[in-house]
Amino acid sequence: MTAAVADVVSGWPCAAWFAGCRESRKLVLIIVAIALLLDNMLLTTVVPIIPEFLYNIRHRDEGITYESFEADLAQQAAAAAAARLATTTTPPETLFVTEFPANMSTMLDAPTGPITTKKPRRSKHDELTDETVEVGVMFASKAFVQLLANPFVGPLTNRIGYSIPMFAGFIIMFLSTIIFAFGRSYSVLFLARALQGIGSSCSSVSGMGMLAERFPDDKERGNAMGVALGGLALGVLIGPPFGGVMYQFVGKTAPFLILACLALGDGVLQLLVLQPGIVRQEAEAPSLKALLMDPYIIVAAGAITFANMGIAMLEPSLPIHMMDTMNAPKWQLGAAFLPASISYLIGTNLFGPLGHRIGRWLAAMIGLIVIGICLLCIPLATNINHLIAPNAGLGFAIGMVDSSMMPELGYLVDIRHAAVYGSVYAIGDVAFCLGFAIGPAMSGTLVKNIGFEWMLIGIAIINFMYAPALFMLRAPPTKEEQKNLILGEKSSVRYVNYKNDEEDQE
Repeated sequence: MTAAVADVVSGWPCAAWFAGCRESRKLVLIIVAIALLLDNMLLTTVVPIIPEFLYNIRHRDEGITYESFEADLAQQAAAAAAARLATTTTPPETLFVTEFPANMSTMLDAPTGPITTKKPRRSKHDELTDETVEVGVMFASKAFVQLLANPFVGPLTNRIGYSIPMFAGFIIMFLSTIIFAFGRSYSVLFLARALQGIGSSCSSVSGMGMLAERFPDDKERGNAMGVALGGLALGVLIGPPFGGVMYQFVGKTAPFLILACLALGDGVLQLLVLQPGIVRQEAEAPSLKALLMDPYIIVAAGAITFANMGIAMLEPSLPIHMMDTMNAPKWQLGAAFLPASISYLIGTNLFGPLGHRIGRWLAAMIGLIVIGICLLCIPLATNINHLIAPNAGLGFAIGMVDSSMMPELGYLVDIRHAAVYGSVYAIGDVAFCLGFAIGPAMSGTLVKNIGFEWMLIGIAIINFMYAPALFMLRAPPTKEEQKNLILGEKSSVRYVNYKNDEEDQE
């Protein structure tokens, strides 16, 4: 099919223009950014939809929805308040009686207003706490499958290039979106979420590897990956409010059908510009084992994991916490993540170039500390307005870490191994997935056993403890320095300073 598309394009009058597009690094960057945008938009669109949708389908046969349950609780609370008001305004003389009425025992046994509302409220709390476990497992399934797929996708890109796996990622994501649109049970939605993990693995590993190959200069690479992660951030930004608003006013199917149409447009763009085909790598790729044994790569990957674990824990638990303690409507469940998404978009674009200037290790270390502080502040919120500042700080700090450590992985491969990037970005994506696999999977159990507050305190402490490890990345040794260290020799030349022609003429 790819060859046929190439033949058709070559016969067009604008064939030279398409050939120029294939060589354009900026257009490749746009394609990668769009792929990450759509993937993460699908990732987060389900966040405000799934918790309430699962509650409704669980009580489908009873004719109960989350909204009707909240309305019943409101009516009971109003009736209880009216009863208490009537009791306090009863004339004093009626409080003194010489004879007990015949039905006094019945009156004494009758439940009072507060007791009437306590049982349904507790039932709702227990149900939502149990649902946190189910939602967390579903959200984590995507990351677990992506984690399992990455060790295969990375070496595959080393053998056949990046374009075919990236196009395969588009096809899989399209299928997952369609299943989400028409799925009406927990098992079908679980399948859609898990299937998305394979497509995300193909898109993320291939996209980052393609950018690292097209932008060999370290500074340019950092800028390009900041823009690509900005596409990811934009998907995270648009997804929750888009899903929440569309679900409330249009229904569950509509947002996923819109995403499917956008994915088709991205697939057509990939066919016309990238023209997927097999491309052999000239340099011998470093083995996955060799990269995993490199402590500097592991430190950089670990920063990505712990930075994203906090927000991953919040995705399934914060909407349910808001439903339970704030009685939040649907639109607030998605809007709560809006400050984090906006600030993540700002942080990734700002620290793409700035991280190179001040030191990526320093930017990531500060980011981890800020993440810990913001996580400690979130449980103090009593309404959605109180979540704005900590969520904004959380998103900005995660952007600092991601936009610093992703190009750092490519830099470490350049100076310590060989400039073939599929496997190292498979490790980077595994690190990202670990955060989004462990976080949602553990959040339900942790909320149930130790509570929402202590869960966030725990992950905040982990971020604080890991931050000093990034000192290792301040001046990582190169491959030549590593060899000399093993041989016990000193290199006669460590650094080479290049001057431009104007300085030489002077």
